[in-house]
Amino acid sequence: MGSTSWWSTPASGSSLQKFHESTTERYRAVMATNVDGAFFTMRETSRVLVEQGTGGSMIVTSSLGALQGAGRNQPYVASKAAVLALANGCAVEFARHRIRVNSVLPGRIATDMTGPLQESDVFNSNVIGRVPLGRWGAPEDFEGIAVYLASDASSFQTGSTTLIDGGYSMF
Repeated sequence: MGSTSWWSTPASGSSLQKFHESTTERYRAVMATNVDGAFFTMRETSRVLVEQGTGGSMIVTSSLGALQGAGRNQPYVASKAAVLALANGCAVEFARHRIRVNSVLPGRIATDMTGPLQESDVFNSNVIGRVPLGRWGAPEDFEGIAVYLASDASSFQTGSTTLIDGGYSMF
């Protein structure tokens, strides 16, 4: 796809494509990044944890979009739904090995990938304006849940889905 990432379209430069205009190339790139990346990472992590025999924790990042969808971004949200399903299946399979698998689902987070949306007055008014906490999320907003899910404090928690979206999904 050259220098254009899967998040943007070469023809228009916009960050999102209409579904009926989306390309197979973009779809496959998104799936390879998100689903394949999660699959291979979880597979190798589970091999190590099962072999060690001492249990452990895997924390998987999906997206609020996996539950709610997103127009003009169907490949992304489909990939994140697949990641969520993969994590849930692993939670069931690896529980007997005392390996916990939990998912974190971010909402709108200020990152390099969302930079163009952060600069959009229309997006900020229509979408971020609906976030009860009134702001974009920050990567630091995930520190607490990551520590909890990785620690023994969550020793009876597996297969859970934690939304971190500033209340957007409740509004």
